[in-house]
Amino acid sequence: MIEVKNVTKKYGKITALDNFSFTLDDGDFCTVIGSNGAGKSTTLNAIAGVFPIDSGSIKIDGVEISKMPEWKRASMIGRVFQDPMRGTAPDLTLEENVALAYARAGGHLFAPALPRKKRAFFREQLARLDMGLEDRMKTRIGLLSGGQRQAVTLLMATINTPRVLLLDEHTAALDPGTAEKVLALTQSIVAEHHITCLM
Repeated sequence: MIEVKNVTKKYGKITALDNFSFTLDDGDFCTVIGSNGAGKSTTLNAIAGVFPIDSGSIKIDGVEISKMPEWKRASMIGRVFQDPMRGTAPDLTLEENVALAYARAGGHLFAPALPRKKRAFFREQLARLDMGLEDRMKTRIGLLSGGQRQAVTLLMATINTPRVLLLDEHTAALDPGTAEKVLALTQSIVAEHHITCLM
């Protein structure tokens, strides 16, 4: 569950969020639609902790996170950006990127990232994407297509089930066919793990 209550965020004289409130129950999937500059990304950034809010509160499962730094919220929040190039390390392999996401979300960043058992688990998870990526685990992720990379980013954001998943126009940069596939994958993962999702 996520509760945003009376949140205000200003950029200088511009008010991006004005006493904004909403609540999503566990497993809710909410789509926010609005024109450019309406405050959609500001809302996601406020929840993720990219910047401090001016007033109000944000709670996830009853825990106040408004003052919590972004890195600390990462164990509760998964996020996929519009740009397929964000959210991954292009010079690391597919396997290494997934391992880092798994370790970060689990709070074990300095644990061995690629134990043998986990390699098999990562391979199994990549196979679910149905893109043949389980056979390319040693490939640098920067060499993948935009659609492949976005699918992997979605997997990375949900490999340890987050309490909240934030999707910031995550199919906007993809061609229609790939966008449809990534959306179907999103719906499948969100439904399977009963993730509260804001898109």
